[in-house]
Amino acid sequence: MALMPEGGSNAATHAIPAPPPPLPTLCPPPPSLVKSKFFKKVADSSDPSVGECEELKKLIKKLLDRCCETLKWILYNQHIPSLIQEGPQCGLVALWMAGGLLGIKHEVPLDTIVQMAVSRGYTALGEMFSAANMACLAEEVYGCHCELLTGGMEGENRERILRHLTEGLPVLIPYDEDFNHEPCKRNGHRAHWAVISGVLFGIWNGSLHPDPEIPGLYYPPANLPALHSDDLEQIYLIAKQGKSLRYQLWEYGCVSLSNSQLLQLDPKRSCDGNTYVIPEGGVRDGLSGKTLLLKRSEN
Repeated sequence: MALMPEGGSNAATHAIPAPPPPLPTLCPPPPSLVKSKFFKKVADSSDPSVGECEELKKLIKKLLDRCCETLKWILYNQHIPSLIQEGPQCGLVALWMAGGLLGIKHEVPLDTIVQMAVSRGYTALGEMFSAANMACLAEEVYGCHCELLTGGMEGENRERILRHLTEGLPVLIPYDEDFNHEPCKRNGHRAHWAVISGVLFGIWNGSLHPDPEIPGLYYPPANLPALHSDDLEQIYLIAKQGKSLRYQLWEYGCVSLSNSQLLQLDPKRSCDGNTYVIPEGGVRDGLSGKTLLLKRSEN
């Protein structure tokens, strides 16, 4: 409303400016997103040559402290970077981490992997319920060769998986994830992906290089003869997955059992309002008993 000054109707009039609108209230991002971005920043800025080996050795020392003292433990492992997933991206994050062992000259951003998986119809939200699709995606992203093993992780597949790891190459394994990220048996309701970067063997005898700090831990010499299943008393896989920055040690048999019983989609996911890409035959045909061996391209 205009006010008339004392000079009469011919005097200039001035409007009182309206008060500025209140500043909008900014809603803080969900704590889970803050935590995820924080850990992502930590992972991206971490020096892979510092801490990672020491962290793994501390983990192994804890294991050796409660294991048979007469065994010799041989460590094969190649460092891989860590990355925290956002949403159901465990398989794509595991694939991104595996890329570090494939001799790729330039890092492929996770966003590129996600976009490629969506464009090929392999995923809707980042989920990967098909090991076959994962194999195709790996070959396209990295130009590598991906061998899809079926029929579980025992028998001949066990020999092939262990030989692959001793050659310094990554393995992708679907399994059921427990609350501590370790393998469990939930019929596929907690289906998750991990990348295996190495293996720890417990054997009775052998001429090996001892670790200077951890009694009982050894490294294989260049001329070590091929190990056979009969020589191996215990086997632990060295794993990373997208919900933690840390390495984990998983007993081989536990991973094998978890991998073999991925049978069905979690009923909660079936009615959560989201659309997922489920292969023909469901989770059983897509993931159960399947592992992926990623190899560098020979070209």
